[in-house]
Order: sequence, then C-alpha cells, then structure tokens
Amino acid sequence: MDEAGWPRVFHLLFYTCLAMAATIAALRDGLDVAALTLTALMAGWYAFFIVRKPALLERLNPMALHFLVLTGLNCALVMANSAYQSMVYGMVALPYLLLPGVWGYAGAVLLVLSSVAATGAFQAIPEDPSLLAFVVGNMALTLIMGLFTKDLVRHSEQSRIVGALEERARLAREIHDTLAQGFSGIIAQLEAAEQGGDDPEAVRKRIAQAKQLARDSLKEARRSVDALRPEPLERAPLHEALKGVAERWSAATGVTATVSVDGEPRRLPEDVEATLLRAAQEGLANVAKHARAGRAVLTLSYMEEEVTLDVLDDGAGFDPAGTGGGYGLVAMRERAARSGGTVTVESALGEGTALCVSIPCA
Repeated sequence: MDEAGWPRVFHLLFYTCLAMAATIAALRDGLDVAALTLTALMAGWYAFFIVRKPALLERLNPMALHFLVLTGLNCALVMANSAYQSMVYGMVALPYLLLPGVWGYAGAVLLVLSSVAATGAFQAIPEDPSLLAFVVGNMALTLIMGLFTKDLVRHSEQSRIVGALEERARLAREIHDTLAQGFSGIIAQLEAAEQGGDDPEAVRKRIAQAKQLARDSLKEARRSVDALRPEPLERAPLHEALKGVAERWSAATGVTATVSVDGEPRRLPEDVEATLLRAAQEGLANVAKHARAGRAVLTLSYMEEEVTLDVLDDGAGFDPAGTGGGYGLVAMRERAARSGGTVTVESALGEGTALCVSIPCA
C-alpha cells in the first residue's frame, strides 16, 4: 500500500468503531439524543478537520487541538454510554497519525488514561487491583500499536524513495547512453566542419549532420524529462501547481487561463499528479500555438474512483481525426495509459476544443 493509503485505513477504522458503538448503544439502551448529538459532532469534527486536511497531519499546530477535542468528545461519550468504550480501538492510531514524533506517544498515553478515567475504573482499583493490570495492558498495547503504525508509514515512505532512486538511476543510464553520445557526435561533426573550410559542400554536410544529431538529442532529452516528477509538484499540491502553470502561461501569452477544482483535493500517486500536470502544460501549449483563443479554463475534478482534468478553450477548434497523431497528443495518451488513464479530445472548426484526461485513483 502506498504512503497515502494508510491514513485512509485509519479513517475507516475510526468511523467503523464509531458506527458500531452508536448502533450497540441504540439497540441496548434506546435512542439517546445527547449521545447521538455528540456522535454526530465527533464524526463531523473528524471529517472536517482531519480527513479534509491531509497536508496538516503530523503538525503539532493545529492537530494537537483537534486531537484534544476528539479525546474530550470520546470521554463524554464513554460517560454517556459504556458502549462507546470500544472507540478506543478506533482511535488507537489517531495520536500517531495526527501528532509528530514523541508527541504521538504522549497523545496515546493521554487517550488511554482519559478513556479509563471516563469509565470510573481508577476509583475501583483499590477494590479490584486487577483493573490496574488492565490499564497497564491497554497502555502497552497502544504504545506497541504506535511502533507498528510508524513502521508502516516509514516503510511506505522508504519504498517510495527507493522507487524514485531506481527511476533516477535508470534515467541517468539513458542520458549517458543516448544524450552523451549525441553531444559527442555533434562536437565531432562541428570539428570536422571547422577543418573543411576549403570545401563548402563538405562543411554544409557536416553542419546538417550536427543539426540532425542535435534534434535527435533534444527529442531524447524531452522523452527522459517527461519521466521525472515535475518541479512545480515539489513545491505545492497538484491544484496549486496547476494554478501556477495557468498564471505563468497567461502572463506569457496574454490569454486568460483560470483553474477550478471540483471535489475535495487529496494527495494522489506521484505518477498520476505528474501526468495531469504535464497534460495541462501540453494542453495550454496547444492552445497558444493553434487555437487563437481568448480564454482557457482548466477544471480538476476529484471523484471517488477517478480524477479528471479538463482543458477547454474558445478558440478556432480543429478536426481531431486530421491531426496526424501530433507529438503532444500521442505523448499525452502514452503517459496517461501508463497510469491506467485515457485522453479524449472533442473539437470542431470554430467551436473551440475540449481536452479531457481521466485517470483512476481508487
């Protein structure tokens, strides 16, 4: 599972335990408006401040506050109905998901102690010392869960880094085997042309060969660079990177380009984000070269099982069947296909162009 997959598992665990506790409480003791209100508040708080803010995970500010609020709501629910004691299992990974470093372990201790206190078990320890063993056991289990959780996330991150290093090593080999040889050939041809000054035809021939080698090397460079993670994605999430691309393109062309986002932005696999960003860049480049448009609109849509990018313009349009498989569309389709996606183009003369890139990400 990738690095972004584990938080989704922990979110599912949280909501499953919350739903089970609420169901058991309702079936056993009937509907309790106060408990149901607290349950809804806890579910909403978690959804709004945790699920919707993946970029803020493991940041002490503001996640410490959200953790304290959720811990307080959990205590209130346990005091309202003992069925909610099972929520501790749904929250066992929460401190490690929200808080950085040793703060995660401190949060785990606070979670266990507050849950035990809410049940009134501390007051019963003098009469039943075995409860102390229960508290210590829960504490140890929660701390061990922390080690397991952090190891899972660390392993996912290491796998991602190893994959990136392997890809960079592959690209380095390609550059050495193709571009370096191409540049060496260009130098050789230019040196030969320099030495053939008395034969204009030989000089022209050498220069033509050097130019062809340069074109071939440029083509190889573009192909290799397409496999790298785009630089804008190193500095910002996808939707912000797209806005930066649109702003720079508008400044360069004088044509207005806007970006809108449908759905809640979330982290996507690196190859998916890179494919969508490259598609936006290529789509806007085509608008600048061919469309004679007055406006371009990029729409990034996050759906449950896929993400789509639409690039629309109000330009001259063209016949998609008559493009002859231009480099831009061919490369875009190949790149999307590597991520399991598709590229569709709808256009007609005088009616603008609609480019859509759709990639599954469930």
